Amino acid sequence: MRAPPARETDSAADASNDFNRRIIEEFRANEGRIGGPLADTPILLLHHVGAKSGIERVTPLAGSPQGDGHYVIVASNAGSPAHPGWYHNLTAHPTVEVEVGTERFMVRAEELEGAARDALWSELVAASPSLARYQARTARQIPMLMLTRAD
Repeated sequence: MRAPPARETDSAADASNDFNRRIIEEFRANEGRIGGPLADTPILLLHHVGAKSGIERVTPLAGSPQGDGHYVIVASNAGSPAHPGWYHNLTAHPTVEVEVGTERFMVRAEELEGAARDALWSELVAASPSLARYQARTARQIPMLMLTRAD
Protein backbone atom coordinates (compact mmCIF):
# COMPACT_ATOMS: atom_id res chain seq x y z
CA MET A 1 0.00 0.00 0.00
CA ARG A 2 1.39 3.39 -1.00
CA ALA A 3 1.29 6.39 1.27
CA PRO A 4 -0.92 9.23 0.08
CA PRO A 5 0.95 12.10 -1.55
CA ALA A 6 2.03 14.86 0.82
CA ARG A 7 -0.38 17.76 0.90
CA GLU A 8 0.91 21.18 -0.05
CA THR A 9 0.07 22.51 3.41
CA ASP A 10 2.26 19.83 4.98
CA SER A 11 5.29 20.89 2.96
CA ALA A 12 4.55 24.56 3.65
CA ALA A 13 4.31 23.84 7.37
CA ASP A 14 7.57 21.88 7.26
CA ALA A 15 9.32 24.75 5.46
CA SER A 16 7.96 27.23 8.00
CA ASN A 17 9.08 25.05 10.92
CA ASP A 18 12.55 24.70 9.40
CA PHE A 19 12.80 28.46 8.83
CA ASN A 20 11.71 29.16 12.43
CA ARG A 21 14.16 26.58 13.78
CA ARG A 22 17.05 28.24 11.92
CA ILE A 23 16.02 31.71 13.18
CA ILE A 24 15.81 30.45 16.77
CA GLU A 25 19.24 28.80 16.54
CA GLU A 26 20.82 31.93 15.05
CA PHE A 27 19.10 34.18 17.60
CA ARG A 28 20.43 32.15 20.53
CA ALA A 29 23.92 31.72 19.06
CA ASN A 30 24.31 35.49 18.45
CA GLU A 31 22.87 37.04 21.62
CA GLY A 32 19.51 37.84 20.06
CA ARG A 33 20.77 39.03 16.68
CA ILE A 34 20.10 37.51 13.30
CA GLY A 35 21.45 38.31 9.86
CA GLY A 36 20.13 38.25 6.34
CA PRO A 37 16.97 40.06 5.30
CA LEU A 38 15.80 40.28 8.93
CA ALA A 39 19.06 41.78 10.25
CA ASP A 40 17.49 45.16 11.10
CA THR A 41 14.26 43.69 12.46
CA PRO A 42 13.94 43.46 16.25
CA ILE A 43 13.18 39.80 16.92
CA LEU A 44 11.88 38.15 20.06
CA LEU A 45 11.24 34.50 20.80
CA LEU A 46 7.73 33.87 22.08
CA HIS A 47 7.27 30.80 24.29
CA HIS A 48 3.62 29.74 24.24
CA VAL A 49 1.42 26.75 25.01
CA GLY A 50 -1.04 25.34 22.49
CA ALA A 51 -4.61 26.36 23.34
CA LYS A 52 -5.92 22.91 22.35
CA SER A 53 -2.83 20.70 22.31
CA GLY A 54 -1.09 21.92 25.45
CA ILE A 55 2.20 21.60 23.54
CA GLU A 56 4.88 24.15 24.40
CA ARG A 57 6.22 26.00 21.38
CA VAL A 58 8.74 28.75 20.60
CA THR A 59 8.03 31.14 17.74
CA PRO A 60 10.33 33.90 16.49
CA LEU A 61 8.42 37.14 15.90
CA ALA A 62 9.16 40.71 15.01
CA GLY A 63 8.66 42.63 18.23
CA SER A 64 8.52 46.40 18.29
CA PRO A 65 9.99 47.75 21.55
CA GLN A 66 7.75 50.42 23.09
CA GLY A 67 9.80 51.28 26.18
CA ASP A 68 9.22 50.42 29.85
CA GLY A 69 9.29 46.68 29.15
CA HIS A 70 6.55 46.79 26.49
CA TYR A 71 6.70 45.14 23.07
CA VAL A 72 4.12 45.07 20.29
CA ILE A 73 3.66 41.98 18.14
CA VAL A 74 1.42 41.74 15.10
CA ALA A 75 -0.56 38.64 14.13
CA SER A 76 -0.32 39.29 10.39
CA ASN A 77 0.30 35.70 9.31
CA ALA A 78 1.60 37.31 6.07
CA GLY A 79 -1.95 38.33 5.16
CA SER A 80 -3.43 34.85 5.47
CA PRO A 81 -7.21 34.69 5.98
CA ALA A 82 -6.63 33.07 9.40
CA HIS A 83 -4.87 34.29 12.51
CA PRO A 84 -1.58 32.51 13.27
CA GLY A 85 -1.71 29.67 15.78
CA TRP A 86 0.36 31.58 18.33
CA TYR A 87 -2.35 34.27 18.46
CA HIS A 88 -4.95 31.72 19.60
CA ASN A 89 -2.47 30.34 22.12
CA LEU A 90 -1.88 33.81 23.59
CA THR A 91 -5.60 34.54 23.88
CA ALA A 92 -6.00 31.26 25.79
CA HIS A 93 -2.81 31.66 27.88
CA PRO A 94 -1.81 35.36 27.92
CA THR A 95 1.06 35.10 30.42
CA VAL A 96 4.10 33.75 28.60
CA GLU A 97 7.86 33.88 28.50
CA VAL A 98 9.84 35.76 25.85
CA GLU A 99 13.49 35.96 24.92
CA VAL A 100 14.78 39.40 23.93
CA GLY A 101 18.49 39.59 23.23
CA THR A 102 20.09 37.53 25.99
CA GLU A 103 17.24 38.03 28.48
CA ARG A 104 14.31 35.72 29.24
CA PHE A 105 11.35 37.11 31.13
CA MET A 106 7.61 36.79 31.61
CA VAL A 107 5.11 39.04 29.84
CA ARG A 108 1.37 39.43 29.75
CA ALA A 109 -0.26 39.77 26.32
CA GLU A 110 -3.18 42.10 25.76
CA GLU A 111 -4.85 42.73 22.40
CA LEU A 112 -4.92 46.37 21.35
CA GLU A 113 -8.22 47.72 20.08
CA GLY A 114 -9.82 50.96 19.00
CA ALA A 115 -7.88 54.22 19.06
CA ALA A 116 -4.87 52.66 20.81
CA ARG A 117 -4.56 50.07 18.04
CA ASP A 118 -5.20 52.54 15.23
CA ALA A 119 -2.51 54.99 16.35
CA LEU A 120 0.10 52.30 16.80
CA TRP A 121 -0.88 50.54 13.55
CA SER A 122 -0.08 53.70 11.56
CA GLU A 123 3.30 53.93 13.27
CA LEU A 124 4.16 50.30 12.58
CA VAL A 125 3.07 50.49 8.93
CA ALA A 126 5.31 53.54 8.45
CA ALA A 127 8.25 51.53 9.83
CA SER A 128 7.34 48.31 7.97
CA PRO A 129 5.27 48.83 4.79
CA SER A 130 4.86 45.05 4.43
CA LEU A 131 2.17 45.26 7.13
CA ALA A 132 -0.02 47.36 4.82
CA ARG A 133 0.43 44.73 2.09
CA TYR A 134 -0.53 41.96 4.52
CA GLN A 135 -3.66 43.85 5.60
CA ALA A 136 -4.63 44.37 1.93
CA ARG A 137 -4.45 40.58 1.35
CA THR A 138 -7.01 39.70 4.01
CA ALA A 139 -10.52 40.70 5.07
CA ARG A 140 -9.73 40.18 8.76
CA GLN A 141 -8.38 42.99 10.89
CA ILE A 142 -4.84 42.01 11.78
CA PRO A 143 -4.56 41.81 15.57
CA MET A 144 -1.87 43.66 17.49
CA LEU A 145 -0.86 42.58 20.97
CA MET A 146 1.00 44.53 23.62
CA LEU A 147 3.39 42.40 25.66
CA THR A 148 3.99 43.93 29.08
CA ARG A 149 6.88 42.72 31.17
CA ALA A 150 5.48 40.95 34.21
CA ASP A 151 8.54 40.70 36.46
